[in-house]
Amino acid sequence: MVTLVPETKHPPMLWLLSFNGGFVDTAGFIGLQGLFTAHVTGNFVTLGAALVFGTKGVVAKLIALPEFMAVIAIAHLAGPVLTARGLPTLRIMLVGKVLFLIAFFVLAVTLGPFPDSDAPPALMTGFCGIAAMALQNGIQRVHLTHLPPTTLMTGNTTQVVLDAVDLLMGRGDQAAMRARFRRMSVSIVGFAAGCAVAALLYAFAGFWCLCVPVAVGGVTAIMRAHD
Repeated sequence: MVTLVPETKHPPMLWLLSFNGGFVDTAGFIGLQGLFTAHVTGNFVTLGAALVFGTKGVVAKLIALPEFMAVIAIAHLAGPVLTARGLPTLRIMLVGKVLFLIAFFVLAVTLGPFPDSDAPPALMTGFCGIAAMALQNGIQRVHLTHLPPTTLMTGNTTQVVLDAVDLLMGRGDQAAMRARFRRMSVSIVGFAAGCAVAALLYAFAGFWCLCVPVAVGGVTAIMRAHD
């Protein structure tokens, strides 16, 4: 199970990152014909479906995983170099994520809509969204380890249910479990809110809705810069 950790220092950061995770994944899924930008497991599933039914999006889903892995690997290699030079590594990573979100937004608005997610313009746009979410995943795992995952809700949901049962039964470290339950609940609710808002705004504004995660990402970078 997940190790118990102290209360998060920045609840707003957790909420905003989770909101963006849900928003970008949902907007990308709708606008790029079933491509998940943050959910590697989802791309495996939809790739299988595309192969069976002969639908479009096979190329995008095939390259999504190596793209995701490459961005995380490069960021992880760059982190110690930035730190060794006395640079604010986390802040730079968060700004990098925002730059990818800006590119995702600009390309999507300029080149979209994308009836074929395997076309070069769609692949280039999707890469920017995938890169942004890969960075967010890597940042959380390396630099924000006190936060629960902000893009992967299966583990969070499982832990919330386990903690809820243990709290009701009076088992284990109640204070620590309550703290973890609150953290993970914030992440789940934030992610769900991002999904809902993205679907609603995409229905009315199309890819212009991606200005929202750009703004939210900017706020998280500023919050960290002012620590």
